[in-house]
Amino acid sequence: MKNKFLKSCFIVILITAIGFQSCNKSTSDSNSNTNKISEYVSIKDQNFIDPYGRELTLHGINVVNKDPNTKYLGHITAEEFAKLKSWGFNAVRLAIIWDGLEPEPGVYNEAYLEGIDEMIQWAAANDIYVFLDMHQDLYSVEFSDGAPTWATITNNQPHETGAIWSDSYLISPAVQTAFDNFWLNTPASDGVGIQDHYVNLWKHIAERYADNTTVIGFDIMNEPFMGSGANHVMPLLLQRYAEILVEQTGKTPPSAEELMYMWSAERMKVLENLTDKEVYKKLIDGIYDINAEFEQGTLTSFFQKSRDAIREVDTHHIIFTEHSYFTNMGVTGALGELVDEKGQKDPLVAYAAHGYDLVVDTEALALGSDDRVALIFERIAETGKRLNIPVLIGEWGALHGKSPELIPVAGFLMSEFNKHGFSDTFWAYGKFLDEASFLGVLQKAYPVSTSGNLKAYSFDFESGAFNCQWSEKADISAPTIIYIPNIENIDKDQISISPEAESIEIVAIENSHAGHLIIPPSGKSIDMELNLKVNK
Repeated sequence: MKNKFLKSCFIVILITAIGFQSCNKSTSDSNSNTNKISEYVSIKDQNFIDPYGRELTLHGINVVNKDPNTKYLGHITAEEFAKLKSWGFNAVRLAIIWDGLEPEPGVYNEAYLEGIDEMIQWAAANDIYVFLDMHQDLYSVEFSDGAPTWATITNNQPHETGAIWSDSYLISPAVQTAFDNFWLNTPASDGVGIQDHYVNLWKHIAERYADNTTVIGFDIMNEPFMGSGANHVMPLLLQRYAEILVEQTGKTPPSAEELMYMWSAERMKVLENLTDKEVYKKLIDGIYDINAEFEQGTLTSFFQKSRDAIREVDTHHIIFTEHSYFTNMGVTGALGELVDEKGQKDPLVAYAAHGYDLVVDTEALALGSDDRVALIFERIAETGKRLNIPVLIGEWGALHGKSPELIPVAGFLMSEFNKHGFSDTFWAYGKFLDEASFLGVLQKAYPVSTSGNLKAYSFDFESGAFNCQWSEKADISAPTIIYIPNIENIDKDQISISPEAESIEIVAIENSHAGHLIIPPSGKSIDMELNLKVNK
């Protein structure tokens, strides 16, 4: 078997070396003789399922334009979607902005929607799935991006800013009040509640894309924030931090004023005290109750309301839910289940969690704590298991600056995703393609579609070693597909697959050094394991 496989590899790699003249096939071509069981990506338990019944791993990037001066368009080209494909990205979290979509109450911007249509078409041409993210930061265009001015009701409260943009969530009365009014569904100028407007907008979008199979779902709100209830969070965190300091030093606890000074002016010193996982748990677990009350009540009810409106016009697409802003830092999530009109669990719901270490948005990105990061994703995995839904890390990274020290940071994060079986879409600031290109570890070998149950996989960027284990299902007739970042550099002497498989192919991606390893289905219920090495 091994000789047959190596001969096949050599032929395909030789062809790619002379310009892909005879091997310009896509992964969809490899499925051309296989019957689809659905037109849409679906869900089974904690797994995304592709149209051929295989487990689907989504790996991609956020594509975002927050600039109203460009009408929220023009930030990516068709050619750049082709580049994303060559990097192995098969998913894009495409941001859409409420301000651009509904500039006046109940009036939808067709020109903006047509621009979104075009990007979805570019994604489809490159075998890239899209899920739409209704994005906001600090709620509104009045403070950052998101809601239009007409839906920003602040009760004339002042807006405050801090050293980091996100500080305004905690210190700006205007931002907090705007969220309060959203959760209260306060009427806009036309008498319709602003939350009702938001939900009606999602229904309009869902109806537009109900038959679109490139669009796999709808991310209802980016990083939902509880509003003025957050004023109770910081005192709880400071109280817990004071207890930690007493345990660490044996000294009397600092005053409230001293604690606030430490948290604001000596933030990095504070973080140094919170690198141990158990110590960090003690800090963040102090805000579980208040965060859980928001997630279990207000937030789950909002997602249910959005789900119900979408399901009136679309029963095929996935509802992506997100946890609250504070759960990003590792607080245990408390989202509830979304159900149908009979009270049964909606089978098309996924968890688009975000995970960021406390150094995010600072100049100390390389000084994060692996312990803190590991805890964040352990907690996210727990929520996915509790709800029995797939986990996709909708945002992670934000590793700006192009420092070589950030490469192992990204590598560790992706190893956590592999360990937990997460899908992911990377977040970059500014020129996101430049950042993704710099962080070459994002171009990882991984199983795109698995003909059965994916048990585990790993890719060591430094050594190039790739391992994948799965249990094939006899009733799946489509091949297992593995993305390889550089097919020319596969070490033919270090490829093994057990049990043996016939007619394995390496299919090149056009105008790229990358490609896909195509492993035909065995037609049996057996355990499989693949090992190979990609040399640098």
